[in-house]
Amino acid sequence: MSTFPSWKDRTQNQFGKLQIQMPWRSFQMLVPHRMRRKIRSKLRSRLSPTSSISTLQTSFSPVDTLRSLQAHRWTMYDFQYLLLLIIGIFSLTVMQHPGPLAKTAISTLILLSLMLPITRQFFLPFLPIAGWLIFFYACQFVPSDWRPAIWVRVLPAMENILYGANISNILSAHQNVVLDVLAWIPYGLCHYGAPFVVSLILFIFGPPGTTPLFARTLGYISMLAVTIQLAFPCSPPWYENLYGLAPADYSMQGNPAGLARIDKLLGIDLYTSGFKQSPVVFGAFPSLHAADSTLAALFMSHVFPRMKFLWVTYTLWMWWATMYLSHHYAVDLVCGGLLATVAFYFAKTRFLPRVQSDKMFRWDYDYVEVGDYSRDDEWTVGSSSSVSSGSLSPVDDHYTWESETLTSNHDIEAGR
Repeated sequence: MSTFPSWKDRTQNQFGKLQIQMPWRSFQMLVPHRMRRKIRSKLRSRLSPTSSISTLQTSFSPVDTLRSLQAHRWTMYDFQYLLLLIIGIFSLTVMQHPGPLAKTAISTLILLSLMLPITRQFFLPFLPIAGWLIFFYACQFVPSDWRPAIWVRVLPAMENILYGANISNILSAHQNVVLDVLAWIPYGLCHYGAPFVVSLILFIFGPPGTTPLFARTLGYISMLAVTIQLAFPCSPPWYENLYGLAPADYSMQGNPAGLARIDKLLGIDLYTSGFKQSPVVFGAFPSLHAADSTLAALFMSHVFPRMKFLWVTYTLWMWWATMYLSHHYAVDLVCGGLLATVAFYFAKTRFLPRVQSDKMFRWDYDYVEVGDYSRDDEWTVGSSSSVSSGSLSPVDDHYTWESETLTSNHDIEAGR
């Protein structure tokens, strides 16, 4: 008797194993992407009516952090922590004061804040800003032998080539008390408080994950700007007004320029003493005032698009103030604005949570969509744990800046 299967059996086995693949992408092309998003939104709302993506962690146990580390899926974006570690070690090494005990205390507090989940969820996105602040403070201790020569003529020359005149000198030619106060408000007050106010507003009204992304982007563009200022030191307009185009050296102190009039008006010595002790005296290019205001305006315009005119007005107000007070050339502002714009649109394309027009507060979100709208065919709606787990979606497997990375409840649950 033959042991080979008959033709009928072979045919049945072949047809039994036959898999029919449905052309889903063809069906997707027949449905407009806006309608697909609405359908996905309704399905997601039914699947996860009780959202946990907007909740905050309350655990004080370092064990939860260790579980998150064990369950975390490492990607190329995690190299940012290695970069921050290198910058932190360099900064603490070159700093002459505070002493070793204070440096040890600072390092211990940072590690402790990262170990406790209740503080880690806030401090981990803040880590790039903390790294920038430490790096900026440490710049004053970098030996002059390590630094390049200071460029005194390049910015005035670029100003004349690009704009045909020194715009800063033109704007500051006519000074009065009213203009001084109008310039002081954005440059001397709002610049230092705006990041905190913007972070709070984005935290309350933006999709979950918007504030951490804003903090990270702000920290990284600030570190990049300070690095450029160290590698390409340039004199600001106040130096040209005082010394002309004479060579500069690192022994010179900073100058408050137009803000000295505010000190005189208010009878204080805040800006004069502060700018004299500036860690980066010749850090005119690029302008962090321009970069920070532009970045804040872009994030606020993302969450509140109908108020875009207000945010653009604030940015232009800041740009005018920097030139009127003789702290920056126009070319410094353009470079700072471009730096912030490139960083924002890179973050928006890959990491920024999308605003849902029917949601007002972060607590109203039961799911989050991440990425640019133009990439609609490449994403799927994330679940309630997608933001926490640091994944764009089951399809587009990337690390997300807007998540807390090593802090998510999803990672903790996965490790159990």
